[in-house]
Amino acid sequence: MKRTFVIILGLSVFTLAVLAQPTERPRLRDLGVELGVYPPGRYNAITDVADVLVGQVSLVRGDSVRTGVTAILPHGGNLFQEKVPAAVFVGNGFGKLVGTTQVMELGQIETPILLTSTLSVWDVADGIVDFMLNLPGNAGVRSVNPIVGETNDGELNDIRGRHVTRLDALEAIRAARTGPVVEGSVGAGMGTVCFGWKGGIGTSSRVLPPAAGGFTVGVLVQSNYGGVFEMAGVPLGKELGRDGQHEGSQKPGDGSCMIVVATDAPLNSQQLQRLAKRAPLALGRTGSSMSNGSGDYVIAFSSSREVRIRPTDQRTQPSVRFREDALSPLFQAVVEATEEAISNSLLRATTVRGYRGTEVEAVPVKEVQDALRKYGKIK
Repeated sequence: MKRTFVIILGLSVFTLAVLAQPTERPRLRDLGVELGVYPPGRYNAITDVADVLVGQVSLVRGDSVRTGVTAILPHGGNLFQEKVPAAVFVGNGFGKLVGTTQVMELGQIETPILLTSTLSVWDVADGIVDFMLNLPGNAGVRSVNPIVGETNDGELNDIRGRHVTRLDALEAIRAARTGPVVEGSVGAGMGTVCFGWKGGIGTSSRVLPPAAGGFTVGVLVQSNYGGVFEMAGVPLGKELGRDGQHEGSQKPGDGSCMIVVATDAPLNSQQLQRLAKRAPLALGRTGSSMSNGSGDYVIAFSSSREVRIRPTDQRTQPSVRFREDALSPLFQAVVEATEEAISNSLLRATTVRGYRGTEVEAVPVKEVQDALRKYGKIK
């Protein structure tokens, strides 16, 4: 008899989180590395941004299903009635990001953002639509623009089986909580591969000093790409004996990375576009060149209550304008948080064996520590 595990990770359900990820796997800061100049928030996660929630469902079935879904909610209210300003930036567009054109056209998001497996995008979108149509206050809604991103987990997962369903999407949304975010081989990162090692979900945040506004920037990534692996400036591909040119089904450097950026700074959509453009700089720092077969997307939004878009009968709406020359600290923060989120996605991931007996190892912590010490990053 085949065993089936469905792990639902509401962020306060720590007993289930333990099943998905042993506690001995460290984050980057646990190794003594502090990237950048700005400090992280309380959880060093996207949920440090006010009102942002995350929920995850991980699917582990038999020997071949290793997939899942991760939900990011800009706030816990009715997003259709209280939309948030947003933007999308495409680094390399070899992928599927449902809902892109409406975000680009209107500069706003009206649903949760979900990440999943490539061929499950449309089932997940169906789940988002179900969730939104059934919210109190949405009885007259006739059009919903779901936001769903993906990476291809077909190396470890029976991707053609399209195992993530609309019900899984609904469960991930309903499980969304604030607080610590479970990382690594969970949710949409259950079956992903990064630089030939096990990739997954990673997150980080940065808090600006009071002189720069005290705003928070949080990032969550779904890492599933290749290149020449570096961490904190250390050439880990070289030090670990893998130069990033994975022997598996991916071509050198191919794969994808979904990046979700949140901030409580009251930015409009054009400013969020500028913020989103900086996140791929962190991909380069980790060794990605955004190759031909990569799908590298950034979704950025502001959770600030000052800039939410609410129904009105008026022809005009009052707006807050963030000064353009005050954006640079936010740019620095998003690069730092994205780079650390990617590192966390690798360090927290566990070894996974899946489809057709394929096994992808977790990056070896001791060897990473040795390399960081060799290059003077830690003592």
